Amino acid sequence: MGNKPKVVVVGAGFGGIAAVKKLAKQDIDIVIIERTNYHLFQPLLYQVSTSVLSTDDISYPIRAMFRDYDNVELFMAKALEIDGKRKVVVTNHGDVAYDYLIVAAGATNNFFGMANVEKYAYGMKTIPEALHIRNHVLHMFERANKQIDNEEERRKMLSFICVGGGPTGVEEAGAIAELVAVQKKEYPNLNFDEVSIRLIEATDKVLPMMPPHLRQHTINVLEKKGVQVMLNTQVADCNEDGLFLKDGTFIPSRTVIWGAGVKAHKLASTIGAECDRAGRVIVGPTLQVPGYPEIFAIGDNAHFLQDGRPLATVAPVAMQEAWLAADNIIHLCKGETQLHNFKYVDHGAMATIGRCQAVVNWGFVQIGGFVAWLIWMFLHLLRLEGAHADITVGTKWFWNFVSGTRLGRIITNIKLDDEDAAMENKA
Repeated sequence: MGNKPKVVVVGAGFGGIAAVKKLAKQDIDIVIIERTNYHLFQPLLYQVSTSVLSTDDISYPIRAMFRDYDNVELFMAKALEIDGKRKVVVTNHGDVAYDYLIVAAGATNNFFGMANVEKYAYGMKTIPEALHIRNHVLHMFERANKQIDNEEERRKMLSFICVGGGPTGVEEAGAIAELVAVQKKEYPNLNFDEVSIRLIEATDKVLPMMPPHLRQHTINVLEKKGVQVMLNTQVADCNEDGLFLKDGTFIPSRTVIWGAGVKAHKLASTIGAECDRAGRVIVGPTLQVPGYPEIFAIGDNAHFLQDGRPLATVAPVAMQEAWLAADNIIHLCKGETQLHNFKYVDHGAMATIGRCQAVVNWGFVQIGGFVAWLIWMFLHLLRLEGAHADITVGTKWFWNFVSGTRLGRIITNIKLDDEDAAMENKA
């Protein structure tokens, strides 16, 4: 890299990657700061957690993505702080200087200050978290199968709670219900009447971005799959034995999966600009951070007001903001001062409820069921990185559609004894 303008992009999520793809074609040096070496297709994490897909199906190496661009470099590190005065990003592997910076560090789970929920519930924002859920859920069936004389403990192990009625909670609850149906064929000693799956939502609706009839369709489908949908139900606390609700109810369970909220990566708050309660930087109309014109915040890290309220933290918002931020940086690199203001164009929303069931809301197109599921699958395949992912994911979805089989039910966190560990170290 030479003396060209240097743009640093923190984060390789949807927003970060979209910005780099646009900037890479310019006479600009680009550095991506990312803790991992891959781009994660986060909307399909729930399918890893429920044994439909593998980790390499939904992730793609960043270096492979930009192998044809000599001006793009990955700096694999954990971003710790943004020093706007010195114009550097502080990482655990040293400082990275920038001329322009795009903050696209993504989001983390928001447990709303409930320490025990954070300790005992399972988040699902990363591959390790999704694998943790998969291993744990599969372990629960194995352990319950051994509890021959202890019905109370069996029921606790076979109770699965998903908190949050957004896409994450809905998709996870539906997928767990289908996983249970697969497990029925392989555990003849278990009484599957003891299995319970609950979806808990604090408000009076699931999938708030959907019209009422599609929200009701979602609830109907989940209930047919055996999921108990609990609306207007707020969580108060959690421990290793279950979940406490604000009305005093205690639900015994070994599995509480948290999809009730997100907050911005704490990096965003280190800039020193004003942030909202979720830690997002309040940006101007050009997506620049007030007081720091060379810094742009996008996606989960940006609080952008449109029509009187902040835009949702979803991938389409992040990608459109990324394109605008990249355009404005290109203008600045050329010495132009006239920048574009951001305006989000809402193309609708969709969510899957399980095999052959989804809901799609695209303005006048408001449908649920099999056709919506085909649309959901097609668009997600289009957005995956690489032909390998398209082929393998498409094949796995087709086989799951035909047979209902989930071959990803592999427990990978079994502790090795000393002899096994020695053998593995030699391999």
